[in-house]
Amino acid sequence: MKIAAESIDESSPHYRGWRVVLACFLMAFFMFGFGLYGQGVYLSELQRAHGWPGTLVSAASTFSFLLTSVLVIFTDDLLARVGLRSLILGGLSALGASTILLALMAAPWQLYLAYALMSLGWTGMGTVVIATVLNSWFERRRGLALSLAFNGATCGGIVLVPVLLTLTGSIGFRSAMLAATTAMVVLLLPVIVAFVGWPADVSQPSRGGGSAGGRPAAHSRKALLGNPAFWTMVLPFAIALLAQMGFIVHQVTFLEPIIGRSAAGFAVTIMATMAVVGRLSLGLFVDRLDPRLASSASMTSQAAALFVLLQSTSPTVLLVCCAVYGFSIGNMITFPPLIIQREIGRDAFAAAMGLGTSISGIVSAFGPGIIGLARSLTGNYTMAFALCVVLDLVAAGIVLWRPGASAEGS
Repeated sequence: MKIAAESIDESSPHYRGWRVVLACFLMAFFMFGFGLYGQGVYLSELQRAHGWPGTLVSAASTFSFLLTSVLVIFTDDLLARVGLRSLILGGLSALGASTILLALMAAPWQLYLAYALMSLGWTGMGTVVIATVLNSWFERRRGLALSLAFNGATCGGIVLVPVLLTLTGSIGFRSAMLAATTAMVVLLLPVIVAFVGWPADVSQPSRGGGSAGGRPAAHSRKALLGNPAFWTMVLPFAIALLAQMGFIVHQVTFLEPIIGRSAAGFAVTIMATMAVVGRLSLGLFVDRLDPRLASSASMTSQAAALFVLLQSTSPTVLLVCCAVYGFSIGNMITFPPLIIQREIGRDAFAAAMGLGTSISGIVSAFGPGIIGLARSLTGNYTMAFALCVVLDLVAAGIVLWRPGASAEGS
């Protein structure tokens, strides 16, 4: 993808691309707030309200992540066929329907329907759409734009989860979800309509429709699957995200018996706040870093934080561990587009992002279910989180492997 005019000053606050960044920030805020961080709240509250086993809710999370991973492969095709704004508005509608159903549900099958709708929300407002549209608006400040936009994801954890927990305690889970959904529509809908769009001179193939040189996206995806370097960009993040999603979904349930509900919510806030700090740090220095080395360091720090967390019951130590863990959370979704842009190139960016996100999503989707199963089998989270430590260390090693110099994806 290319920027419409080479003379555009991307650093200027008047550059329209920064308004697109704001829209993407809000999309990520609600999508990740409801679709990822909020799942820890749903796990706890649905168990409490309906007496459903944790494995049922965890399995629904896994189902949602798997379905998302299948749908996201075709994001570039959907962008070409239905258009950017229509795809995003469809994602907003699906996410809103999902959260309303979570508030009103009474039977387990409704849980799976709600999570299926959430998958459609991810397709319209998730990382692939955000990364693709910002890749078309920015060249020189791409890293900063991605970091700022994806900070919406962690801000969703900072703000939305504690708000949901607080509102649930005062007005109940149902009313809390309905109020939060209303706020999402009121804030996000006008911003999408007013700000989201492509640069004026971006050609149709670059709008996600396909491919380098106008070839079908399927051709690019096939070539990427045969590229060893592509796998070293995808597999380690898939493994790390499996561990990360498992921990995030079960964090409140793990911490609440030890430090209480309010402190558990505060731990989520601390973790998400540190994720913002970590992503902003990356955005400021991204051009000076080797993203593979930085990724390996981030994965190792997460393993260390979980290892210490398992050794202590001290509230202070647990909160510090969540802070250290959180510093790298945001960058697990920021590093892949940076590595892909540098090593795959811009022509196949949308196809590579869609395919890579799908692979990572399919693998990481098992995180909540695996952690829930391990807890059910052992009666506690020790073995489950110890597995996460091992997975993080394995991922940290794989990402350092460079099978080729510069990879061409198509």
